[in-house]
Amino acid sequence: MNRLFLPTLMAAAALVGCATTKGPVPPPLAVAVSADTGVWQAPLPHGGRSAELASWWRGFDDPLLPGLIDAAQAASPSLASARARIERARATLAASDAAARPRLDAAAAAQRVRSLPEAPAASSAALGVQAAWEIDLFGAVAAGQRASAQRLRGAEAGWHEARVSLAADVATAYVNLRGCEAQLQQAKADAASRETTARLTDQSATAGFTAPADAALARAGAAQARSQVRVQQAQCDTLVKSLVELTDRPEPALRQQLAAATARLPQAAGLTALALPAQLLQQRPDLAAASAAIEAAAADVATARAEERPRLGFAGSLQLAGLRSAGVSTSGGVWSIGPLQLSLPLYDGGSRRAATAAQEAAYGEAVAQLQGSVRRALREVETALVALDATAARERDVLAAATDFEASLTATEARQRSGLASLLDLEAARRNALLARSTVIELQRERAAAWIALYRSLGGGWTPAEAVPAALPQNPPTSNVRP
Repeated sequence: MNRLFLPTLMAAAALVGCATTKGPVPPPLAVAVSADTGVWQAPLPHGGRSAELASWWRGFDDPLLPGLIDAAQAASPSLASARARIERARATLAASDAAARPRLDAAAAAQRVRSLPEAPAASSAALGVQAAWEIDLFGAVAAGQRASAQRLRGAEAGWHEARVSLAADVATAYVNLRGCEAQLQQAKADAASRETTARLTDQSATAGFTAPADAALARAGAAQARSQVRVQQAQCDTLVKSLVELTDRPEPALRQQLAAATARLPQAAGLTALALPAQLLQQRPDLAAASAAIEAAAADVATARAEERPRLGFAGSLQLAGLRSAGVSTSGGVWSIGPLQLSLPLYDGGSRRAATAAQEAAYGEAVAQLQGSVRRALREVETALVALDATAARERDVLAAATDFEASLTATEARQRSGLASLLDLEAARRNALLARSTVIELQRERAAAWIALYRSLGGGWTPAEAVPAALPQNPPTSNVRP
């Protein structure tokens, strides 16, 4: 592409500015952002009108595909891992929120002492509450909260990205399988035809009407066709096993389910691409995660800078205490306020400043990663659009070629039966017809795969407001060690 468009990066920079108004603002970093809003360089299907992308796989004219994707999402380790990262981020956010509040601890103590051998023993007991609170003078705690919140947002976007990628992987494997099955049917038909030719040629050679060389050629063609059937069958079996892995379904049950639509290539509905890159970049979960990483990194810079400044802490306690000694008991309440403790950093060998520099470098890395993600997103959409345009442009010629080669094969077979064409002519016509039929199947597979790639590159219908489904309850591991 000859123009770079990074609206998401500009939006992230604005959000970072808002997020750091309560604390130190990260240093400005040089970011190459073009003011040009940009347009797609590749042709858009259907004029580029907007369309709904959510659950795009249901738009294919195949009732089996949605069920396979649902099964894969229910059994996916990658989605389970992404959901666990969300739970961890939520726990971290809860801990950050708790750090902004006073801390209360209950404390109890009991003691019995005898100071001298002849002195009576003394008993004491106390029960109380202790409080501590660090006053957030320079926004370190608030920045930590912002960082945790943005990392939670990034983890949620990561789950959606894993979901979109998984749906695309299942759909691609399914389309490849159906294309392979269609090619297998062509290979079997070709092998059957060559077997018939070889049998008839052998009979003719035995009767002395055909040269032995022609019979050998026919047998060689039949053997080659049988070998191709086995190669194609192995490819299809491999693709079935890929779907078994993705969906976690038993292979016999999956094969039985797949048999209902063998060799039928699903075709996408008339879903349309988005007209402008800006519309694309607002709905890619990986870009949302990269934007959240920038905001979290900016908050980390604010936290590190606040650690270079004074800290103010406050403590207090309230206790009920009792003392018994020599038969005399006393009890009452004891309370304290303070100390109000101010900590001034004087000298640490440069460790705090080094920590700040490290966070500033992490911020710059996050910005660079977003730049790369945006460029990759634009390239993925452009590539899918090029593939769609190329398959549409080739369709008419490919279908015309297949029709004419089929007509040529039919005519050559008739001429060969009447002795007007040689076996070499027949084999050449058969190869051309088979290649033409295979090209049609491959074109259909390529077009379906290009639609899948386009849906994936457009974000798969994810929106920032879409919630992550709750995970199934799981019992934590228990220890086998007995007290």
